[in-house]
Amino acid sequence: MIRQIFAGIIAGVLFGLGIALSGMINPAKVISFFDIAGDWDPSLIFVMGGALATAFVGYRVIFGNWSHPVFDTEFHLPDAKAIDTRLISGAAIFGVGWGIAGFCPGGSPPAVLLNPAPTLLFIGSLLAGNVIARLFIAPRFQDTKA
Repeated sequence: MIRQIFAGIIAGVLFGLGIALSGMINPAKVISFFDIAGDWDPSLIFVMGGALATAFVGYRVIFGNWSHPVFDTEFHLPDAKAIDTRLISGAAIFGVGWGIAGFCPGGSPPAVLLNPAPTLLFIGSLLAGNVIARLFIAPRFQDTKA
């Protein structure tokens, strides 16, 4: 368990460093990517492209050669394969929120160092939304067959 937590911390720190070095902790930079009619900044494409290329190769190597992760006994992958209304609406809400706020949930913790007040407001809102979803929305989708 300690090794899993340590691995998670290392992965989070590396992600945070990558987001910070790429400038994506700055909401204005992210918002300018979505402003295609104004002062458009295409740099986010290169950050996403680098992430996708790394993930593509990493997944091929890991799942092709390893039977389980280094710090666990099995891979924990989602069971759901369907592209349904919940997935599409959740992705749309995420995208609209990202475009309006300029923050991605994963990139917001390192952004606290850049501009604490709006970042902490975003993180608080994110956590409140998560609690609301878990309390009021998720129970409606629980498997009633069990």
